[in-house]
Amino acid sequence: MHLRLTEEQKMVQETIRKFVEKELIPLENEVLRNEREGRPSLPQEKVKELQLKAKNAGFWGINTPSEYGGADLGQMMQAIVTMEISKTFVPFSFGGSADNILYYCNEEQKKRYLIPTINGEKKSCFAMTEPGAGSDTRNIKMTAVKDGDEWVLNGEKTFITGGNEADFVMVIAITDKEKHEKTGRDGVTCFIVDRDMGWRSEYIHTMGEWGPASLIFENVRVPEKNILGELHGGYKLGLEWIGFARWIVGARAVGAAERLLQMAIDYSKERVTFGKPISKRQAIQWMIADSAVEIEAARWLVLNAAFTLDQGEDNRHLASMAKLYGSNMGNRVVDRVLQIHGGMGYTKELPIERWYREARLWRIYDGTDEIQRMIISRNLLKGHVHIGDFI
Repeated sequence: MHLRLTEEQKMVQETIRKFVEKELIPLENEVLRNEREGRPSLPQEKVKELQLKAKNAGFWGINTPSEYGGADLGQMMQAIVTMEISKTFVPFSFGGSADNILYYCNEEQKKRYLIPTINGEKKSCFAMTEPGAGSDTRNIKMTAVKDGDEWVLNGEKTFITGGNEADFVMVIAITDKEKHEKTGRDGVTCFIVDRDMGWRSEYIHTMGEWGPASLIFENVRVPEKNILGELHGGYKLGLEWIGFARWIVGARAVGAAERLLQMAIDYSKERVTFGKPISKRQAIQWMIADSAVEIEAARWLVLNAAFTLDQGEDNRHLASMAKLYGSNMGNRVVDRVLQIHGGMGYTKELPIERWYREARLWRIYDGTDEIQRMIISRNLLKGHVHIGDFI
């Protein structure tokens, strides 16, 4: 049992940290200004410039298999990198990657979708959530009806990340109504659908800067060759996509909370009330201490979930724990940090209020708090995991 990062992992962590401090954090004021004025956070040219710098530094496809030109550093490194990147709200990804389920493409699909996505030539999104089917994924209504060698899709997906920018979508639809009604799991299929096949997206305005989309399908015809994976095997792919996303949310919360806590520590030493810095006040000290303990606990839940996946083991229980605790930890920390900053924390001059709005989303998407609690308790009550097991 070794509860320390390897020298290689530490080196990668430090390199990413320096990249964030040098290239991303200095852009925060520009991002805040652009967002206040209703413009994109960063121009696309700037994003590409940053990705090129990262690529030249050796960070391209952090977790993409080497056969596709990626670094293939594993899930532990993915967690560490995500924590470091999340210390800023500047929207950035290293590029060279694709959704985990896109690797189920057959050889022809890989040429048309997987490789262009990895190379940054195409953008994808995943669509399972519907207006009446969020956490209850069994309640999806979108249908796909066979017509010759094509499937005709009808329905709506909502709150789809990247849906406004995507060139194609991996969408879940019912292909066998009878099977689906019996189990809620069977009879659904995942289709790869190009935008030019006829679906359209509509922007959804939210309290944060996250701009998801509604995707509308009206008699969209999709060729049989665009089925991803197996016919009626879409539910499994959907759960695999969601399962990976869950612990990543926890990693994002850890990174953001670390940055926020450091802001609170620095400010508490500068802010003077009644003749001394507020860092001398017990109330402030306890908020700092509680935040530090909770961040550390969340970090190890995330790393354990990632490590388990690297071992080829089922990490769904751990992913739910990392998501539940990490997202709630992030909400508590940003609330304390805003409280420590007082009125200044509530203004748009500092990024705290922006993080405050973003953090509230962590407890909703990729499975709500309530869903994570249901999963965790169900696993325990049914004996899938046991109290005291090293998991």
